[in-house]
Amino acid sequence: MIRQNWQMYPKVVSETIVDEIIKIAGKTMEASTFSNNGSDVRKSRVAWIKDKRILNLLYDYVDIANRNIFNTHIYKKADIQFTEYLATEGGHYNWHHDIDWNRNDGLDRKLSVTVQLSSPDEYEGGDFLFSECQSPSQAKEKGTVLIFPSYLQHKVEPVTKGIRKSLVAWFEGPKWK
Repeated sequence: MIRQNWQMYPKVVSETIVDEIIKIAGKTMEASTFSNNGSDVRKSRVAWIKDKRILNLLYDYVDIANRNIFNTHIYKKADIQFTEYLATEGGHYNWHHDIDWNRNDGLDRKLSVTVQLSSPDEYEGGDFLFSECQSPSQAKEKGTVLIFPSYLQHKVEPVTKGIRKSLVAWFEGPKWK
C-alpha cells in the first residue's frame, strides 16, 4: 500500500466565498519576488489575510484530512496568504518546501493547504507540481482545496497567460520529531 501524500477536495469552496477572499486580499496586495544567486525563485503578488472566518474554513478541511490521513499534531494556527501569479510578470514559484528547519520557536509548519481561486480558463501554465510524488491532476478547478505535508517539495510553473489566484496557508504544530 502506498502512503497518501496529499488530500484534495475538488470544487468545495463556493464562488461566493472565493469572491469574498479576493475582495479581502485586494486591499493589501504587494509584490513578492525572491531571488537566489541571480535566479528568480518566486515572482508573485501577495496579501496576508487575518480573517478568522477564512482560518476556520481552512481548518475544517485541514482537520478532516489530518484525522483521516496525516495524523500529525497541529494547532488551529496558520499564516494565510493570497497569491497572484501574473503572466505579464512571469509569475511562478520554483521548487521549494514550506517548512523552515531553522526555526527555533518550538513550532514547525506541519500541513500546507492551497485553495484554487481562479478557473482553468482564466490562465494558462501555472501548474502545481510535486517533485516526490504524483501531482494532483484536478488542482486547477476553482474552489478546490489541496492539503499536503509541508515538507513535500513543490512548485508553481510559470503562468504564460492571464492570472492564477490562490490562497495558501501553513498550519503549525510542535516541532517534527
